[in-house]
Amino acid sequence: MQPKKLFLSSAVLFVSVTLLLVGFVGASSEMWTQTYGGTADDYAEAMVQTSDGGYALAGYTTSFGAGSYDFWLVKTDEYGNVEWNQTYGGEDIDHAYALVETSDGGYVIAGGSLLVKTDMYGNMEWNQTYGGVSLVETSSGGYVIAGTKNDDFSLVKIDTSGKMEWNRTYGGPEVERAYSLVETSDGGFALAGEKIVNFDCDGVPIPAWRFWLVKTDEMGNMLWNHTYGNLNSVARSLVRTSDGGYALAGTMSSFNPAIGIIGGPLLVKTDEYGNMEWNQTFSGWQAFAVVEASDGGYAIAGAGSMVKTDKYGNMEWNQTVGGVVNSLLATSDGGYALAGALNGDFWLAKADEHGVIPEFPSLIILPLFLVGTLVAIILKKKT
Repeated sequence: MQPKKLFLSSAVLFVSVTLLLVGFVGASSEMWTQTYGGTADDYAEAMVQTSDGGYALAGYTTSFGAGSYDFWLVKTDEYGNVEWNQTYGGEDIDHAYALVETSDGGYVIAGGSLLVKTDMYGNMEWNQTYGGVSLVETSSGGYVIAGTKNDDFSLVKIDTSGKMEWNRTYGGPEVERAYSLVETSDGGFALAGEKIVNFDCDGVPIPAWRFWLVKTDEMGNMLWNHTYGNLNSVARSLVRTSDGGYALAGTMSSFNPAIGIIGGPLLVKTDEYGNMEWNQTFSGWQAFAVVEASDGGYAIAGAGSMVKTDKYGNMEWNQTVGGVVNSLLATSDGGYALAGALNGDFWLAKADEHGVIPEFPSLIILPLFLVGTLVAIILKKKT
């Protein structure tokens, strides 16, 4: 694969800030929310907590960059204040879906047809035309990227300079799409996504989506695979659990002639071999991210909502979060970091242990000059 000719630029962005230091009984976490963007649409798909305690977000921007859609990487401190940002892309549509902080302190960003490696400040070191929606830096060195190729799961292994070492596809005549990837304790990999499976309906085969989990060895050779869920179940997020198993989160939907499409999040827990231990469904929204909580339970988030469960998937609480959550992390203080999109901008929020984040209050617009550029800083009005 030849490197793609790209343009790299830094963007001047508008930042909105809401900060709340929790002071009520029973709360121990700090809460804040920030958005980043320009005058057009900007959408964060992936987030990592960085080695310095801050955050990095990747997605696409239509406000900045060289093309209609470009990769956008935003680095913040621990409170979401921007330290730097960079765009990457050419005249084509470049949409980033996945992000890792690398062992050398830099970043790798994966998108539909582009892979970019940067240094610790976001300066591009190399790029390749490998597409993907999820990636990991492997324990043996290099990177593995998961995606979809010719309607099959795809897995590509590259070295630290971006050179391909091997590639694999998994699937059959049906359509399979991969969305999430983890490295496993044995050095292999697990991929989750969706697969079309025929259901028997009074003797008539009806095709429908189901969760699909594929386990491979360190060379990408398939060891086993399982499907889960009922009609139209799409797995969007996969995590390894502390007991050696897996948790998959996504959305299950069906059509009711009286009221239309109905459904909601589906959470599936398996053992280390993919055998389902339990599953739970929730109503009314789409789930895009799952994380194991510090107490052994699970948190799932997605389109406007967040749910916390115990270790068996029983709901403990749910919160309305306002934006679309595409990436979710458990933080060391027992709270959560959420990233996605809100009102057409990148969105990063810090929630407490109950999933509470500050709502957007009345605003004071304070004009500040930074290197000759007007930046709008939006702060919470005191009451």
